[in-house]
Amino acid sequence: MPIRSMTSFASAERNGPDGALSCELRAVNHRFLELGLRLPEELRTLETALRERVAERVGRGKLDLGMRLRAPEGGDALQLDPAMTGQLARLAQELHGRFPMLKVELTELLQYPGLLAGRGVDAERLQAQALSLLDEVLDGFLRAREREGGKLATVILERVDAIERIAGEVRGLVPAIRAGQRQKLEARLADLPQPVEPGRLEQELVLALQKLDVDEELDRLDSHVAELRRVLRQDAPAGRRLDFLLQEFNREANTLGSKSVDARTSAAAVELKVLIDQVREQVQNIE
Repeated sequence: MPIRSMTSFASAERNGPDGALSCELRAVNHRFLELGLRLPEELRTLETALRERVAERVGRGKLDLGMRLRAPEGGDALQLDPAMTGQLARLAQELHGRFPMLKVELTELLQYPGLLAGRGVDAERLQAQALSLLDEVLDGFLRAREREGGKLATVILERVDAIERIAGEVRGLVPAIRAGQRQKLEARLADLPQPVEPGRLEQELVLALQKLDVDEELDRLDSHVAELRRVLRQDAPAGRRLDFLLQEFNREANTLGSKSVDARTSAAAVELKVLIDQVREQVQNIE
């Protein structure tokens, strides 16, 4: 399964004996799967099945699913239920003698339950049409997510390439930085008024180099880069895993900056953090 964005939109419409059924599905970023439904009265009983159908194919995102049923041509004409109309007429005649001043407005009468006959809809047929239409919309919805996800993956990999390049540059600078620190330490000790004890230079140098040792951080950065590329290729939702990995990236960049005694590695640490933040922004959009 390719990388998918969480933002997407798809819609479709079908005409049938029960009218024109349309379906829209849109999504934005969210930590979990949250689905809001807007359904016509004829499809209320299908809510659970629709939720399950979406959850089978979508892992994360705040989704809004709307369905609308338009009556077939000529099907919107109002029709009175003959039996109900007759009952109300007989009741009105009986009451007229007792309450001659009683008046009922037409708009109030039309609100009486069951007076207006609903258009005939084959519930089973309409529900089957709705599920089939949802599958069609989900296909388009996921294709759109994958197209956008491919763009996100390209941007992320460009930043990851830059992170790897900077880590390599820092690794190349380390020997020269260590040599420079040794020279500085030797110069300081040479300026001391009292002779330095034998072995003092080596002790001070070892302590200084231990504080400057960034080999572990650079090794872990290389490992995180490899893992991020692997996650982008795997056949599963990747957003949460990538988000965790970026916390590890940031930890190594911060440690690299705290250990820096050279303007070049300090600048590299800042650039790394900028790139990591840019990757994090993109990852927030990934399912």
